[in-house]
Amino acid sequence: MAATFVPVHAAGDGAWGWHLVEAELRARGHDVVAIDLPIDESASLWDYAEAIVRAVGDRTNLVLVAHSFGGFTAPLVCTRRPVDALVLVTAMIPTPGEAPADWWANTGLAAARRTLGADGDDIWTYYHDVPPDLAAEALKRNRAHPSERAYREPWPLEVWPDVATRFLLCRHDRFFPAEWMRALVRERLGITPDEIDSGHCPNLSRPAELALRLEGYARDLAPQAFR
Repeated sequence: MAATFVPVHAAGDGAWGWHLVEAELRARGHDVVAIDLPIDESASLWDYAEAIVRAVGDRTNLVLVAHSFGGFTAPLVCTRRPVDALVLVTAMIPTPGEAPADWWANTGLAAARRTLGADGDDIWTYYHDVPPDLAAEALKRNRAHPSERAYREPWPLEVWPDVATRFLLCRHDRFFPAEWMRALVRERLGITPDEIDSGHCPNLSRPAELALRLEGYARDLAPQAFR
């Protein structure tokens, strides 16, 4: 048997952003379901979740991996399919009724980012530790996700799903600063995050290490996948 890893990509991203991690996980014998979420402007958060549910089908031993904006979508999937583990990779953590558009002010992110003392373009913010060729390709592949509807609508769950949840914090993240994120994870999830030496996109900057981390979570939380 093997685990089935389901990356839920970030805003502006798609399945391509996870191709290096996917290759690492498949080389270790695991299944991976990575899809481009809809870019239809009428799409809701539930539409994103349902697209993932359809792609997963009847697979088992599911480990959802939410990156950045994927934190608003992945927990919804947990209410539709049995999920063994939910891993948040420097992800947004919503509260009931909170719209993604309101999350930034509610969490005080702007003030946290000012503590970095600088700001920059997308390369500086997201891809400063990503190989230049991969960073350039990522920028070329930018997608119009999420929709305005999904961005403005309240997060629909009343409570966080009853699924084993882990958070992987990126120590060198210039988008979601580490010190601020540590406090947010404790406040909203009541757990201490694990950490990786990466910027905002470890899926591109440290794919082999990230794959090892994900496999470790699966071994701990979905041990039946390794029997």
